[in-house]
Amino acid sequence: MKLNAKYASRLAVAPMMDWTDRHCRMLHRLLSRETLLYTEMVTAPALVRGGALHLLAYNDEEHPVALQLGGSDPAELAQASRLGADAGYDEINLNVGCPSDRVQSGTFGAVLMKTPELVAECVAAMIAAQPVEVTVKCRIGVDDQQPEEVLPDFLDKIRASGVRRVTIHARKAWLQGLSPKENRDIPPLDYALVHRMKAAFPDLHISINGGIDSLDAAEEHLAKGLDGVMIGRAAYHQPADILCQADRRIFGTGADSDAAQAVRDMLPYIERHVTGGGKLSQVTRHMLGLFAGRPGARQWRRFLSENAHRREAGPELVAQALDLVLGAQAATAE
Repeated sequence: MKLNAKYASRLAVAPMMDWTDRHCRMLHRLLSRETLLYTEMVTAPALVRGGALHLLAYNDEEHPVALQLGGSDPAELAQASRLGADAGYDEINLNVGCPSDRVQSGTFGAVLMKTPELVAECVAAMIAAQPVEVTVKCRIGVDDQQPEEVLPDFLDKIRASGVRRVTIHARKAWLQGLSPKENRDIPPLDYALVHRMKAAFPDLHISINGGIDSLDAAEEHLAKGLDGVMIGRAAYHQPADILCQADRRIFGTGADSDAAQAVRDMLPYIERHVTGGGKLSQVTRHMLGLFAGRPGARQWRRFLSENAHRREAGPELVAQALDLVLGAQAATAE
């Protein structure tokens, strides 16, 4: 089922390694029907040379869902893009923002900000290889680059190669001296620069990413003229705060969702996963923050953390945890 990823990118949950796997995305989809979801980064070499096609697996209910690729070889990225298109993804995204050492050693991620000509060659090959839209997620610059100079040049080159949609993480990445975690917090945010890029490139669909932790903040960026907002850690750690009202507030469609109902709707999925040999904790680790800031949040998190690893654990354990939450909420309402 092909859906409009451009429309959905008005709000997106960022691709996050070790977090946005298919179980996480399934939960997020139950909270928002419209928000664009992304895979964890999948490297082109893993798909093309390693034959790791299992990394492309997802649930049909996840649409609209985008595949994020990492790589720097145009031919290899083209082949990986074809595999992603054949798998049915709604968008193919090139990672030009991840600053980890492992990514740098593979010559992809944020280090590619230094070689915009290579990025342009990569996306041109990806676009030519298959019919799904190719997008880019980048930083405003790396190391000692001057973002005001390098970012317009970067955008100009990828636009000339056919890219029409880009997400800009509004921080520099420091490739030496900062860990990936520090790169998400320490370099200062420059939202104004991203807004200036939208003014300079009105034909590009530009989304902003970095440090955005509420729908209020997302709405502010959209009201100022940006085309989309991508939220990362807040959407993972407090998914209900970001996603339960997203369809109504950001897309103007549907009613707000309910975290407790999302849990109930996850139970058949959990049953299938466990029956198929999966572990309950593989799913519930992404659900721990579902009731963050709400009555019963501590009981929910503790019960799942202490019990989901048990061999016999299944959906009935999640139902028990939900009963604890509902009990706490009822007590609070009295």
